[in-house]
Amino acid sequence: MGVGKRGRPSGAELTEVPVTPLGVQQLIKPPHDLTGQETEVWVAVINAEPADHFSASTAPLLAQYCRHVISSRRVAELIERMVGGELSIRDYNELLHMQERESRVIATLATKMRISQQSTTNHRGNKNKPTQARKLWE
Repeated sequence: MGVGKRGRPSGAELTEVPVTPLGVQQLIKPPHDLTGQETEVWVAVINAEPADHFSASTAPLLAQYCRHVISSRRVAELIERMVGGELSIRDYNELLHMQERESRVIATLATKMRISQQSTTNHRGNKNKPTQARKLWE
């Protein structure tokens, strides 16, 4: 509708839709203290989720998740290298404990950030539907 015009608006004026630019959600950038491999994990996780899934408040959790994923890979590499060579049962057991700890931390962080299947599926394995807030009068 024209500003300052008198009378009823024309049909053309009623069908005009004001164009407003949509806000573009910026993806959070990885911290500078992550290594190259950790940054690759960061980018993979960020790209796998909707743009508004992560915020500045979850960035520290995601950074730790990336660190633990790479640590877990390194422990797995050590296990592979040492299995073929001379490895005492004690050393092998220690590496397995390290691997278990890393796996637990990764699973916990993934669940906290809601990027694991457990946090996005119900007990039957079906995808959870987005929950809507309960109305006050219900």
